[in-house]
Amino acid sequence: MSQLTVPEALSDPRPAYGPESPGRRARRAAGFLVRRPGLLLSVALIALVLLGAFFPGLFTSQDPLSGVPREKLQSPGLHHLFGTDQLGRDLFSRVVHGSALTLKATALAVSLGLVVGSGTGLLAGYLGGWVDDALMRVVDVLLAIPGLLLSLALVTALGFGTVKVAVAVGVTSVASFARVMRSEVLRVRGAVYVEAARASGARWYSVLFRHVLPNSSGPVLVYAAVDFGAVVLAVSALSFLGFGAAPPAPEWGSLVSGGRDYLATAWWLTTLPGLTIAATVLAANRISRALDGEGRDR
Repeated sequence: MSQLTVPEALSDPRPAYGPESPGRRARRAAGFLVRRPGLLLSVALIALVLLGAFFPGLFTSQDPLSGVPREKLQSPGLHHLFGTDQLGRDLFSRVVHGSALTLKATALAVSLGLVVGSGTGLLAGYLGGWVDDALMRVVDVLLAIPGLLLSLALVTALGFGTVKVAVAVGVTSVASFARVMRSEVLRVRGAVYVEAARASGARWYSVLFRHVLPNSSGPVLVYAAVDFGAVVLAVSALSFLGFGAAPPAPEWGSLVSGGRDYLATAWWLTTLPGLTIAATVLAANRISRALDGEGRDR
């Protein structure tokens, strides 16, 4: 087949760059992960944690709430990967089943911060004026209070429990989401396509939800991934202090707290759940950094 001459190539109606196919996109994502083994390991770890939260039977068949007294305080081995606690319960089973409680609180807290904070920042950035001033002063007050102190005050007022902890942690992240969304809305609000939509006679709420919100939500979703690791740590900290689910529920923070009295004789009771929390937080932070880098490149 003869090659196109320069004039024919310039007049060829076929586009030089078409939309990226799903297969090519998948190959590009796989190559991106292969070139970054740390990121690949982080993705695999988060996938295992999610599988353990939704399908704990894939990893263990032992009951996390019942134990065998004659097997109490056994060190990690083939039969008990993480050892057993003071009541003879399998610690690995408790960590696996506890991931569901911890991730439930984390997902609820991030969702609360994302929805309420994004809504606040969206209205403040788009409406401006006294609405912006009033909402941002509330945000400034929330930012002025240390997150853990505010969470402790809220969970003390609301009461104990996984949902209460999630609400308390979620309220502390509202201000950060509001700041990120407001800055993006201020950037998008003056774009040409937004001005064109206003000039064409579109209603303000139509411009807000059809043009401003979709083009401002990308960095906010990336920040939600960034906030995931911090929320896991905050939820575990409140659970460690005794504000989470009541015993014998195996939340990660309460597992670390329950083994404090046995540090000298049974180090695995605190070390292994603590390492699980640390590995999950570090993996989430590694993934969020990759997402943040991809978002900046675009």
